[in-house]
Amino acid sequence: MQSLSSSLKRSLVRARVSNATLRYASSQTSSSSSDQQKTTSFGFQTIPEEAKESLVKNVFDSVASKYDLMNDASSLGVHRLWKDQFVTDLKPGRNGPLKCLDVAGGTGDIALRILDYAREKYADRETTVEVVDINAQMLKEGYRRFKQTMYHNTPQVSFHEANAQELPTEKFADNSYDLYTIAFGIRNCTSIPAVLSEAYRVLKPGGTFACLEFSRVNNPVLSTLYDQYSFSVIPLLGTILAGDRTSYQYLVESIRKFPPQPEFAQMIRDAGFRTGTDVDGGAWTDLWGGVACIHTGVKI
Repeated sequence: MQSLSSSLKRSLVRARVSNATLRYASSQTSSSSSDQQKTTSFGFQTIPEEAKESLVKNVFDSVASKYDLMNDASSLGVHRLWKDQFVTDLKPGRNGPLKCLDVAGGTGDIALRILDYAREKYADRETTVEVVDINAQMLKEGYRRFKQTMYHNTPQVSFHEANAQELPTEKFADNSYDLYTIAFGIRNCTSIPAVLSEAYRVLKPGGTFACLEFSRVNNPVLSTLYDQYSFSVIPLLGTILAGDRTSYQYLVESIRKFPPQPEFAQMIRDAGFRTGTDVDGGAWTDLWGGVACIHTGVKI
């Protein structure tokens, strides 16, 4: 019964992509102003921008309950070390309590690390994290996990369903956060510049934007090995552990479509942030040779 359900999910995802692509093709042949039709990537496919949000939602609806299990399997648990370093480098609580916004953070693992680090290192029980995700299933998973922690039903954490590209101004006001984090989520957004623009809007002057994302491996040998592993092993693990090859095939492809380090660093600067120079250890920090990468910027 589970395999039938997974098969139906995969078929629905493929059908939605196909329908979106057909709608796009139709609009191209029926309109002389085809250049006005904006497109984006969904993995290696090109689709209309308006279709991506629902397609990505379907992917994360499918994988929400197995998301960390798959991350453990596909990275051999290394994603946990990357997330630890991400938060450790930010040192939340060092200079007093922070008001944090963790975007695309539905499962809550970055938020929990921020709160634990501030409490354990600096005895800070006043730092707060507002977790934002566009996907209700991911938020549900994060809320379930936080019920097992000391932060449940405290002002230190809250969960909100919202779009990173258009955060509601009545809830997420201008110049109101000290720290904005987004881990392994920005590549799934339709418009990365729109996400960066919103991050800049909600941060206080002097506030920090921090992004952890899969990135570009620069060593040719490591890059070849990584590609072989990604395109053969990870979708297979998706089939075995989650009964969902299609979603994990998309996740692998979406990594390859994400801008390389210098290009993404320039996008961060274009949004108004100040960054370091375009080298590893400057505007970004490569992890495992660039398999993942930490980017930071400061609101001027």
